[in-house]
Amino acid sequence: MTVEGIVELLVPARPEYLQLVRAVVGEAAAVDSNLDPERIADLRLAVSEAATNAIEAQVSSGVADRIVVRCNLAAAQIEIEVTDRGTGFDPDHVRSLPDVESPERLEYESGLGLSLMRQLADETSIETGIDGTAVRLVVRIPTAGDET
Repeated sequence: MTVEGIVELLVPARPEYLQLVRAVVGEAAAVDSNLDPERIADLRLAVSEAATNAIEAQVSSGVADRIVVRCNLAAAQIEIEVTDRGTGFDPDHVRSLPDVESPERLEYESGLGLSLMRQLADETSIETGIDGTAVRLVVRIPTAGDET
């Protein structure tokens, strides 16, 4: 059975709410029995990175509004959109990091979020401007009989 629908969270831009975001997204994704628990964990991590970035963007911009996390559950995929009202950024100007296996990588405490999102989701898109950023993550749901 596949459950379809939309789950939307309006979350205060505070790190204390990240666990709530991860929990709700994980539970919403788990409703579909065809999604592997490892893929749900990947989705939770990717959404956590997007929500962390959204919170940091709003805090650094002095915006007191809430971030929006919208889960669109469909038969073929789960689409998550995380939206903030920060000042935006240019994703093409995010610095490249050393290779994962390079010892230099240990010098970077942050900056891994976009890379993780792109690796963990089947699709990642970012729309950003002076009024905020929307990160869209898609994880496809295998149908019965698909190889994962």
